[in-house]
Amino acid sequence: MCGIVGYIGPREAYPIIIEGLKRLEYRGYDSAGIALFDGNDLKVAKTKGKVVDLEAIVEKEITTNGKVGIGHTRWATHGVPNDVNSHPHVSNSGNLAIIHNGIIENYESLKQELISRGYTFKSDTDTEVLVNLIEDVQKQQKLKLGKAVQAALNQVVGAYAIAVFDKNKPDEIVVARLGSPLAVGIGPKEDEFFIASDASPFLEYTKNVVYLEDEEMAVIRFHKPIKIRKIEDDSLVDTYVQELQINLEQIEKGGYDHFMLKEIHEQPKAITDTYRGRLVRNEAIIKMAGVEDNMKRFLNANRIIIVACGTSWHAGLVAEYIFEDLARIPVEVEYASEFRYRNPVITENDVVIAISQSGETADTLAAIKLAKSKGAFVFGVCNVVGSSIARESDAGAYTHAGPEIGVASTKAFTTQITVLTLIALRLARAKGTISSSDFRTHLLELEMIPKKVEKALESDANITTIANIYKDVSNFLYLGRGYNFPVALEGALKLKEISYIHAEGYPAAEMKHGPIALIDENMPIVVIATKKGHYEKVVSNIQEIKSRKGKIIGIVTEGDTQVRALADHVIEVPDTLESLSPLLTTIPLQLLSYHIAVMLGKNVDQPRNLAKSVTVE
Repeated sequence: MCGIVGYIGPREAYPIIIEGLKRLEYRGYDSAGIALFDGNDLKVAKTKGKVVDLEAIVEKEITTNGKVGIGHTRWATHGVPNDVNSHPHVSNSGNLAIIHNGIIENYESLKQELISRGYTFKSDTDTEVLVNLIEDVQKQQKLKLGKAVQAALNQVVGAYAIAVFDKNKPDEIVVARLGSPLAVGIGPKEDEFFIASDASPFLEYTKNVVYLEDEEMAVIRFHKPIKIRKIEDDSLVDTYVQELQINLEQIEKGGYDHFMLKEIHEQPKAITDTYRGRLVRNEAIIKMAGVEDNMKRFLNANRIIIVACGTSWHAGLVAEYIFEDLARIPVEVEYASEFRYRNPVITENDVVIAISQSGETADTLAAIKLAKSKGAFVFGVCNVVGSSIARESDAGAYTHAGPEIGVASTKAFTTQITVLTLIALRLARAKGTISSSDFRTHLLELEMIPKKVEKALESDANITTIANIYKDVSNFLYLGRGYNFPVALEGALKLKEISYIHAEGYPAAEMKHGPIALIDENMPIVVIATKKGHYEKVVSNIQEIKSRKGKIIGIVTEGDTQVRALADHVIEVPDTLESLSPLLTTIPLQLLSYHIAVMLGKNVDQPRNLAKSVTVE
């Protein structure tokens, strides 16, 4: 969940690291720190708070000269957010500095062993234990830093992406990865190297990147090609250099007040980019190599199991309706965090679809490995090229949403649904469970969705007015049926994430089985009531709410009069097929949560306690 940055080369390290930390702050923002080697000694500054607070501390406390450095922005696991628990952590001798993303599970037993050998600890973190373990191995076995890191890591249990620096070896940084992402940017002449949790910190310097795989490490040295080794047995690994396809403009706000708002408005383009080249309406075909090359696995599957977390899990719930409705394939949707621990029944005839925006979600990665160990075919759906899930899956499809920086996911949700819809339609056509005319209608409607999303975004002023009315309430209820039940869950999640208002999503018919007890004149209820599907049933639910004085915010199809007559407020979305309606109904819910959070003065892009990529359990 934390963000790590490092640099070694001919440039001044400080500007590169501090700007890199700002770009990674979406990964963790409760504290930040930096360590620089000025040619003589190690200079460390760290503080509770954000990167801007770190800049102020650096200006007061240390010089910023140096061509080598490491930096960290933290999402706390072990130890509360404070100055002492912030990274980098330094060994007892003061020679070694480390930054770490992950969790060392056996840190307590290692700590007690080190204490018995005279080591002392200032922080409550597992990371300080790791840096002193490396130092102890280095001393006891008289090893160079790279070998000491390797030996120490063979003693730890857990997950990590680390960068370690030894001031006695100022021409190198040692990096290693297990379970947490780590990218190494390579300068044009191989005379400088950039280290980061993802590629965003070094986009303007190089497009050449190496992604370390699990259980790999590298010693990065001035003017020497990178060499990657297996941690367990020290064997050399082929170095695969990828060329980045994203640019700097994609990770900047572009005139919007927040990344979240920018990303909400990017959805028409993101959806188009996701189906571009895959949806060929004039020829009435869908082209997806990952599906075509593995068609037999899909068509012969006993069932599809979808594993995901958070917003991606909600996209999976929408996909369950789509796959079962169109392709007539049984689907189960699982929280990856529960799936991996409950001894699930998985067979060689199952297809597992793993969904993750970042492609680094720890629980989803673990679920993939479990599924593969049982012989299941794993199909990954993620946004980040070269990510761990993309590499671990047997096949897959990228969403092409572009970088998503806001912690509250928006365009990832709609592009995931787009990809999953394309897969379901392709399978339905192959199985013959959809007629030629219905197939063409779906392709036409899907192609029109970006324009309809643009139309839905035009309700922003109306939504702002509604947000102002309800910004001070304590609770919200979201209701939907069929395809739009998962949208109700997603709408409630968005409000919780960024405004900290308690909200729950329910199937509309389930309201009578408990939640109706909460309804009074102070309770706003968002009801997704588009004219497709179970419209009359939802209208009945609205009447039940009305009779109990609940405040109704209806998400309705353009031109609706029946719900408008009952609701306190309505937000219109364009008409479309029921199966595609989640791509439209989610838009006003994203905007509603955004505007309420802004009005309450919340940090929309960096909500408390949350991080973008959940790379730890």
